[in-house]
Amino acid sequence: MKHNMKEYYSRRAPDYEKIYYRDDEVRRKEIDGVAESLKELVTEKDVLDIPAGTGYWMEIMSQKASSIVASDLSIEMLNETKKKRFNCQTDYVLANINQLPFAKNCFDIIAVGFWVSHHPLQDLPELFSNLKKLLRPNGKIWFIDNNPPPAEFHIEKLIGKDEQGNVYKKRFLDDGQEYTIIKNYFTEKEVKNLFSISFKIESLTYGKYYWSVVAG
Repeated sequence: MKHNMKEYYSRRAPDYEKIYYRDDEVRRKEIDGVAESLKELVTEKDVLDIPAGTGYWMEIMSQKASSIVASDLSIEMLNETKKKRFNCQTDYVLANINQLPFAKNCFDIIAVGFWVSHHPLQDLPELFSNLKKLLRPNGKIWFIDNNPPPAEFHIEKLIGKDEQGNVYKKRFLDDGQEYTIIKNYFTEKEVKNLFSISFKIESLTYGKYYWSVVAG
């Protein structure tokens, strides 16, 4: 199956950040808890944020990080990021996560927000390997993603699975435009198995709405 995630998220860029401000106390508590641990992780570190999206996590990390490079495939997302004010040195790079233009050993921390669930399952080992090459000695990769049910359940429709087990869904914007995306969810055991193959897991948090992993 084909998907058009780049176009979908580019179209969503102006209002994408609404996902972080839903009226749900448990969801808010989980996000705030993750944010506090993330700030500690990036303190005085050089960080790559990919995909950076609208810069929500970048804004949080900038409170403690030494520098952050925001990278995304969508220029619309990066333009939203540039509207924010950050508390550390920042740079912006338009790039595909599968073809990153960075030298080896140049980041202390890589932050990967809400992308693992969109990446084809069969290509995750290669992605993890490529990201690890960018880390300095003792570097870490931070991942966060969400659990079902999706917050956008009212604007999506399940299409089916491919031979590799990737789940395809149809998403609908307010103007009626339809987009096909990959969206894979993982149980806590699946998250552990997924990352333990390629990394040493430093920490794993699995909540009602979100999971996060620090791996090195």
